[in-house]
Amino acid sequence: MDVNAAVAAAAAIAGLLTGVIAVLTFRWSEREQARPTRSSMRPDVNAVLPPGVDTVLSVLRSSAVVLDESDSVVKASSAAYALGLVRGGKLAVDPMLHMARDTRRDGEIRQVELDLPRRGTGRGEALAVSARVAPLGSRLVLLLVEDLTEARRIEAVRRDFVANVSHELKTPTGALSLLSEAVMDASDDPEAVTRFAGRMQIEATRLTNLVQELIDLSRVQNDDPLEDAEPVRVDELVAEAMDRSRHAASTKNITMASGGTEGLHVWGHRGQLAAALGNLVENAVNYSPARTRVGIAGRRISAPGGDLIEIAVTDQGIGISEKDRERVFERFYRVDPARSRATGGTGLGLAIVKHVAASHGGEVTVWSSEGQGSTFTLRLPEAAAARDRSSVARPHGVNESAHDAGPYETTDREPIPHPEVLP
Repeated sequence: MDVNAAVAAAAAIAGLLTGVIAVLTFRWSEREQARPTRSSMRPDVNAVLPPGVDTVLSVLRSSAVVLDESDSVVKASSAAYALGLVRGGKLAVDPMLHMARDTRRDGEIRQVELDLPRRGTGRGEALAVSARVAPLGSRLVLLLVEDLTEARRIEAVRRDFVANVSHELKTPTGALSLLSEAVMDASDDPEAVTRFAGRMQIEATRLTNLVQELIDLSRVQNDDPLEDAEPVRVDELVAEAMDRSRHAASTKNITMASGGTEGLHVWGHRGQLAAALGNLVENAVNYSPARTRVGIAGRRISAPGGDLIEIAVTDQGIGISEKDRERVFERFYRVDPARSRATGGTGLGLAIVKHVAASHGGEVTVWSSEGQGSTFTLRLPEAAAARDRSSVARPHGVNESAHDAGPYETTDREPIPHPEVLP
């Protein structure tokens, strides 16, 4: 009898505990459902917002925040959280909060541009935003925020580009103006006229080259090279690049040697690829001292997304310092301004190479040692269909354009000339 009573008591206690747990679980579930979320800060949001506003805010590209009369967030878009505008159900940016209060008080629409710190970064970069506050009904205030950071960056790049172009155009045009005056003043001196006319021709050529490279840069930035893409033989690109710089090389007694694997093909716009490789070879010749060598070699390398064609241009010139190496692909940047003026360089050649490589799904890199030379490496996706038809590879083959040259090799770290090529 005592045992039965004990069992009954235990069952009653267990039932009571089960009931208590069930009640607590139900209350906890209700509290979780009432907790604010990023998509809806209140369970009755649709009842608070005017009809249709919730749908309109969900399709806006701007970050949207709706505040009530107590400055609590009624609704906020996910973009508002990503920008760090809302934290803990409150608007976290004080200037915007003050704007919202002023608008609630007088009903006036307000707009301001602010620089906000980035969330989750230790850098001092600022986030540029434009905030617009407007009344939404009689109780609510709507805040719309546009991220202007990328637009500001593009505008800064545009201003720098325009300033650089203006400066570069001003130099040869100013020189032409002064030289024309000098020619007029020296009309009775045939030797002086001839000398000044020669200088005018040099400045006119520099101006023509600058305008042409500006056109080329604009073209590679705006055009889609894959629209007119075709398999392009690397051998033909190398031969064309060497022909472009043959006169300048012969003037300085520089030997140009081509080698590497034969029968390679890349997929892309032939004109842009020829211009890019031609710029690399031309730079190698211009920045090399007399009686040195410039080598161009191509090879196939394996990559996770498919084989790449690597074209390396190596010179024995002045080299590039480490601090300059990071900036050589910037527009109008010159490692040696004095030498650029002497050779007619515009500072746009490597920028064009970088854009062509990127638009073709490749890249361009540089290895250099001061006083020893530089190697610029252009990597481009291989034309797979053309590879099946290509001839058998001939490693380390050499095609001389001047004197006898030694073999030209590449390594996995960076392409370098074979020791026999070095002086």
